[in-house]
Amino acid sequence: MGKEQNKKPTDGLSDEEIIEGLRNRDPQITRDYFYGVCRIAYHIYNKHYGLEWKMGLDFYSIAHEYYLSLDKHDFRQLEDRKPGMTLKTWMINGFRFVLLDRLKDYNKEQCLQSFEERMEKASLRFDVPDNNFSEDFRNTVYEICSDVLGRDHRSSIILQMMLIEGFKGKEVAKQLGITPSAVTQKYHRLMEEVVIPYFKHYYVAPAIESSMADVYYEESSIKPVQESQLSFSNQIPPTMEKDYSKRITPDYITSLKPNEIFVFGSNLAGMHGGGAARMARLYFGAVLGNGDGPQGQSYAIPTMQGGVETIQPYVDKFISYAKAHPEQTFLVTPIGCGIAGFTPDDIAPLFEKAICVENIHLPQSFWEILV
Repeated sequence: MGKEQNKKPTDGLSDEEIIEGLRNRDPQITRDYFYGVCRIAYHIYNKHYGLEWKMGLDFYSIAHEYYLSLDKHDFRQLEDRKPGMTLKTWMINGFRFVLLDRLKDYNKEQCLQSFEERMEKASLRFDVPDNNFSEDFRNTVYEICSDVLGRDHRSSIILQMMLIEGFKGKEVAKQLGITPSAVTQKYHRLMEEVVIPYFKHYYVAPAIESSMADVYYEESSIKPVQESQLSFSNQIPPTMEKDYSKRITPDYITSLKPNEIFVFGSNLAGMHGGGAARMARLYFGAVLGNGDGPQGQSYAIPTMQGGVETIQPYVDKFISYAKAHPEQTFLVTPIGCGIAGFTPDDIAPLFEKAICVENIHLPQSFWEILV
């Protein structure tokens, strides 16, 4: 008798009947099924992200945003689920994409709010001698992140969070979704190979006689750095400036010319719920449920099905497609470098065959690795 009382009115309904009930705004189905599934999803991700302690990431805020996004498209996203996947699992995945977008905004706000209080600690760690130089120090680190590494490169995020904003490695790792050891190794490598040589070039070099100006190093573990390696003043390397400067994908794409194609990273299920995939769905014709190939004025390359080796066949397929359509220009975004968790170092080499394909444009961060 107790089991009968606990049974929900939606338990005997098929997935199709539930979708139709949501579409018709059935209050019982909306309350018991939709918000019930969202509560499961929130409970799962709350354990990982600590959502209940973050302003604006409470259950109802995210669940309502998810409902509105589904309602806007008449709940068609739920009908486009991968064959064999239950409606409940599909909806939990959709909830996750809405949540990840909100987390990105939250993390950006937190970084801005905590910047000033963390700046002093960062200055002390890098032995910045006075307040006047503190400003130069901060600006120079930003310059490195913008001009050398690329503003949105993961390396830039790590440098800014640890060197300027004062976050600890484990805090950075948590926000980026990688291991603390990976953050530590990346940070020390950046310091040794980029930051210290850069500061030497611009702050130590003027005091060194010209006969010694082609090689700068201290008697330490840092290897000698050639002058050619220290010339960071241009965003685009000389070789790329000559051959590839007209084939760099813009950082922000809000509109396309008739012959341009927006190339984005997707998942095989074709959820298109966050990042560039969401842009492709909202503005450039990407189709829910289609995770691979041309669609509208966009092209999807799956990046979330496994390691880098699983992405290569789809990149090769894309390059062949681009060669077969020379009348179109393909603007490749930094696929795989967002939610999928890869870096340009991982993804750029997959596009080696695209170097000589004139109608393929790549992100600057990819060119810097390829050239």
